[in-house]
Amino acid sequence: MRFDSHVVDLLTVAVELVNVQTCEYAGGRPALVPSGRELRDELGRILARDGRQPAVGQRDVHVLVRFARDARRIFEAAADDDLDAASTATNSLLSWARPIPRLDQHDSTWDMHFHGPSDRLGDGWAAGCAAALTMALGSAGAGRLGVCAAAECDRVYVDRSKNGTRSFCGLTCQNRVKNIRHRQSRSLRVT
Repeated sequence: MRFDSHVVDLLTVAVELVNVQTCEYAGGRPALVPSGRELRDELGRILARDGRQPAVGQRDVHVLVRFARDARRIFEAAADDDLDAASTATNSLLSWARPIPRLDQHDSTWDMHFHGPSDRLGDGWAAGCAAALTMALGSAGAGRLGVCAAAECDRVYVDRSKNGTRSFCGLTCQNRVKNIRHRQSRSLRVT
């Protein structure tokens, strides 16, 4: 899937926000969803740019938790090839996140970025990530939003591979599934 670097960054952040806040399982183990100060620190780590970690306030946490829950519905519907449900969930997300496109100048060039309805950290990131998910769903790569196919993992991902056949959140789950299949095939040959 080809998007400019800004959209790729927003999709990556969207994935991380969903995974850190909504997973029940990750890589074959129960996921530990942070809360309180630990959640604010983790969100700050996800949103850090150019070596600077932003201060994440309680209102930002509220907005980013809401974004993660709504975005998970989009990933799940897309993974089930239910683009009608994914589109409905995306439109719902857009209605409250309200991304506003704007040209911003960086190093004498102008780039399109998405801003939120306010200058607050959470509003801006939720709006930008909502816009990026909208572009992903509204493109030929709509089927590239997914949920890990490994047992005991519900992490989401964006498939940016050339052939669009990714099924797992990462190599850990892919290797876990391959090892399980290998052990099963060996045990069938032995008996």
